[in-house]
Amino acid sequence: MVVSGATATGKTALAVNLARALGGELVGADSVQLYERLVIGSARPTEEELAGVPHHLLGTLDLRAHYDAAKFIDDADRVIAEITERGKVAIVVGGTGLYLRALVKGLATGIPADATVRAALHARIAAGDGETLREMHREVVAVDPEYAARIHVTDPVRIVRALEVFAVSGEPLSAHHRRHAAEGPRYEAAWWCLEIERDELRARVVPRTAEMLARGWVDEVRAIVADGYPDDLKPLRSVGYAEVVAHLRGELSGRALPTEIERATMSFAKRQRTWFRGEPGVEWLRLEAAREHARWDTLAAWLRG
Repeated sequence: MVVSGATATGKTALAVNLARALGGELVGADSVQLYERLVIGSARPTEEELAGVPHHLLGTLDLRAHYDAAKFIDDADRVIAEITERGKVAIVVGGTGLYLRALVKGLATGIPADATVRAALHARIAAGDGETLREMHREVVAVDPEYAARIHVTDPVRIVRALEVFAVSGEPLSAHHRRHAAEGPRYEAAWWCLEIERDELRARVVPRTAEMLARGWVDEVRAIVADGYPDDLKPLRSVGYAEVVAHLRGELSGRALPTEIERATMSFAKRQRTWFRGEPGVEWLRLEAAREHARWDTLAAWLRG
C-alpha cells in the first residue's frame, strides 16, 4: 500500500489511520525525514501523531551520508519483508516521487551515460550565470518535452542527465523510462495520491510554516551548523531548510523568512503534483474520499486477496 501526494496534504495522518484499521506499519518515503537531525523542518511525525503505529526509515541517516534511490530500495525492501513476516500490512508513505517509483517499479538500468559529456554540462553550469540552467532546461524541452515537464527549471542533476542521455543515445530520457516501465513492477501495490486545490493547500502551508518556526526550526538548523556540519550539505538545501540557512547567513531577514518558506513549499508541491501525475496506476483521491471506510473495506479485501 502506498500513500503519496504533495507536501502538507495530510499523508501521514491518513496512513496512521489506515495502519490502525488494517493492522499495518508505516515505511517512510521522504528523502528529508530520513536524516536524523532534521525533525522540525521535515515535518517528521511525532509520537503523538503516530499514536503507537510503528514508522520505519525515519531519522536513520547522518547528515553527511550519501543516499539515493537504490539505497532506499534496499532499505525499504528489508523493512517491508520484516513487516510482512510479522503478519502486518506495509504502508509506504511519503512524497519523494523518485523513491516511490523506484520501489514499486524498479530503477531503469542500461540507460546510456558518458562521464565526459556530463562533466562538460556541469562545467557549463559552473561557468554560467543565473539564466544558464533555465536555458539548458529549454534545451530539454526541445528534445524531451515529456521529461522537461516533470522537472524543475533549476534542477541541475536532472537537466544534465536529460541532456547527457540525448547527446549520447539520440533518444529522450523519457523513451528509456517507457521501455523500462514495460518490464513490469517490483510490487503489486494499491497506490493512492492525495489531491488538494492550490488555495486549500496554501491555507495549510501558511499556518504549518508558522508553527514549525515557532517550535524552533531556526534553532534546529543553528545547532546543526554549530556542531560543525557545513550549511551547504544536500539535506540542508532541501525546501525550507535552504531558506533557514539563508536566514542564518544573513541573506534573508526574519520577517521575510516565513514568506520565502511558503513560496518554496508551494513551488515544491507543484513539482510533486506534476511528478505523480505522470505515474500510471495512481488513484487520485480527495482527503475526504480517502477517509471513507467503505473504501478501506475494499482495500482490505484486495490486500487479503
